[in-house]
Amino acid sequence: MATRKVLFIGLVWPEPTSSAAGTRIVQLVQLFLANGDEVHFASAASKSEFSFDLENLGIINHDIKLNDSSFDTWLAALNPNLVAFDRFMIEEQYGWRVQEKCPNALRILDTEDLHFLRQARQTALKNKKSLAQIDLYNDVTKRELAAILRCDLSLIISQAEMEVLETFKINSQILYYLPFLEEEITAISNWNTFEERKDLVFIGNYLHDPNWQTLQYLKTMVWPLLRKKLPEASLHIYGAYASEKVTQLHNPREKFLVHGRAENARTTIVQHRILLAPLLFGAGAKGKFVDAMQTGTPIATSSVGAEGMANGLDWAGIISDNLEQLVDETAALYNDQILWEKAQQNGIQIINQLYAKSKFEVPFLKQIAHLEGNLTAHRQQNFLGEVLKHHTLQSTKYMSLWIEEKNK
Repeated sequence: MATRKVLFIGLVWPEPTSSAAGTRIVQLVQLFLANGDEVHFASAASKSEFSFDLENLGIINHDIKLNDSSFDTWLAALNPNLVAFDRFMIEEQYGWRVQEKCPNALRILDTEDLHFLRQARQTALKNKKSLAQIDLYNDVTKRELAAILRCDLSLIISQAEMEVLETFKINSQILYYLPFLEEEITAISNWNTFEERKDLVFIGNYLHDPNWQTLQYLKTMVWPLLRKKLPEASLHIYGAYASEKVTQLHNPREKFLVHGRAENARTTIVQHRILLAPLLFGAGAKGKFVDAMQTGTPIATSSVGAEGMANGLDWAGIISDNLEQLVDETAALYNDQILWEKAQQNGIQIINQLYAKSKFEVPFLKQIAHLEGNLTAHRQQNFLGEVLKHHTLQSTKYMSLWIEEKNK
């Protein structure tokens, strides 16, 4: 049997040291590589000094253009068996071209997180109200759901998001729950102990608005109260793309210390006693929380931060949406070794039961093989998706062709 060709089309070149999205896409790429597939990665974005060295893994890299028919010629020559789109915007941009040139290629959408859910929560927060179902009926929802319907399978990173999609009556046959794919925790001897650690840490990519909003909340509301309870402790702020508005929050007198990018999130987090991340809005699964649990670091967060991450297991720390309670419980967790070690054990349980890649990789590859063998029938069962692919609905295609003509 010929080697399967797998093409990933990236919104950006993945940066696992900058974001959870970068980690996620590299995990998927490695999964197909380990399966013996020939893996290609293409993006119209520019590479940065932090872009992951995909070529070193044996992945063939391609620079492509937006709104340019040179992509069509290149794609037809490559003729992949499977195309994975990195976020719905990439499916909008290239999906119709894939459909025209490689109609029999299996099309997978990696949603990363549900953008429409994050957007709805952000709008609700801005309007100082709680999220209602009606808030989910926004234009981003229409675009993202259309992309999901046009694909043969969409990867959903959180069980909570699977439930959100159920409310839209999306056919479960085209959805697939695939969390972060992690190594099981077997040895903890290399972790710093309770006594060896001090201070609290927050980490995030500041191009991602939930992280910036959380940072402001920490600075103005949480830390002023928590500092009074933990006068010896500092709060260390790390993260990629820390602009001037982030760095100017640095204040040694207040023990609020902004350091910029962490070279390695896990080796940074493991030095601290608690990851303090009371997210105000967001969606998906939080890579920083996986990093914390993988280093035995308890987490103090909000309900939206922990959402879909523990699936009924005891949380690896504390969850509170009430400021005073968050502060009190974080201080107690910081000072109480027994509480702290229990939270650490909970984190080990969560990783080993819910994120161990050994539990997910083989069933996922079997599902891919099943779809490849039954693609016509699968697409007929998702006939609404076929309707959305129909040429009369393809405004994105004609917009793209128009841009291309204009650029000439």
